[in-house]
Amino acid sequence: MTKKEFHLKIPAEFSDQLHLKEDTPVKLVVKRDRLVVQLNEPRQQLFQNRVLLWPVLTALVVSLGFYIFLRLQSIHTVKLVGNYSLATMIILLGVSMGTLLFAGFFIRDRKNPHTHFSQNIYWRNFPVIVLSFALILGLVLTGSMWLLGVLFKGASFGRVTASLILFAFGVVTNSVMIYFALVVDAGVLSTVLILVIISGVVIAMAVNNQKYWWQHNLSFLGTNGAASGWQFNATLIFSALLMIALIDYLFVRLHEVFPKSRQLLVLRTLLTLTALDLGMVGVFPNNANSHELHDQVAVLLVYFIIALIVGVRWLLPDITKDFLYLSDGVGVALVVAALLFQVFGYFSLTAFEMMAFVLAFGWLLMLLDRIEALIDVGTEGVLERENNEKNG
Repeated sequence: MTKKEFHLKIPAEFSDQLHLKEDTPVKLVVKRDRLVVQLNEPRQQLFQNRVLLWPVLTALVVSLGFYIFLRLQSIHTVKLVGNYSLATMIILLGVSMGTLLFAGFFIRDRKNPHTHFSQNIYWRNFPVIVLSFALILGLVLTGSMWLLGVLFKGASFGRVTASLILFAFGVVTNSVMIYFALVVDAGVLSTVLILVIISGVVIAMAVNNQKYWWQHNLSFLGTNGAASGWQFNATLIFSALLMIALIDYLFVRLHEVFPKSRQLLVLRTLLTLTALDLGMVGVFPNNANSHELHDQVAVLLVYFIIALIVGVRWLLPDITKDFLYLSDGVGVALVVAALLFQVFGYFSLTAFEMMAFVLAFGWLLMLLDRIEALIDVGTEGVLERENNEKNG
């Protein structure tokens, strides 16, 4: 059986946008039964061109500095966990190195003509994105050190061994942070948003387990009566800022496809107000001195979600029936949950708040994912319209 060869012509508009040249390598990929043309860029080649030297050299310098510090302080052994331990140094130095490298390579990647994400990120959102990845790295390292402390209880190391362990962790964390700086896009940012808000809420629940927070309400986690209530409030504020950064990026790209859409302007405004209101819930916790403000912004958040669910059928272009059915289902579920709580008294306040939060936040993430998909679909629509105009 002979193989057939096919030739694919790429319109000039796309080649100019992607800065394609005759020798630019590309590849065809099948995704979800669709043929996708991708630049042969490479996630497998990301650490070529001396990029790999940065995580190695940075980790080497830090580990040597750590060894010199131990010698100057006449410290012969270092505990794995505890105060002034190896775990503490791995977390602090790992987060510091990883964050600096992530920020540096993210800024450097803005000059890459094939990168659309970093080029369309406003500088006002840059700190939020960097801090988000730093927060995730800090949580991962903290969890890893806690697990190692459980597995190797009472372990301690000499200066050389401790410095080598620090070097190994440094190379891995630095490489991972550089990788994400080079491949970050809207999908990755959405994942980080999920990780930030889930990890923050779960940690707040775990810290307040002894206080039986669930006997009060979900808002109790951010009050003065909760242990480390600031963490819960900071999670809401940080998630709001991250959501605003994601909304900014998505609608900047979407404006290229639908440049004069008033519906999208209204949708962007509603989403931004929703994110701001989510942050206000953290700014005004349910304490005695801010109880009324907390209730007002919480109720306003519900109104924004309802407005989005009801208005999405008119505000989002090319919306699918499946997403409309999903939106209607979420709206009905929220109404039923409210009736069971307020009218029939079936749900407790905590159960209602958690159910409403999961439904509303989950739907918002799916809406953002739908907007991200619309960017590609909209590009296809523009191409189709241009071809039709040329042919007829």
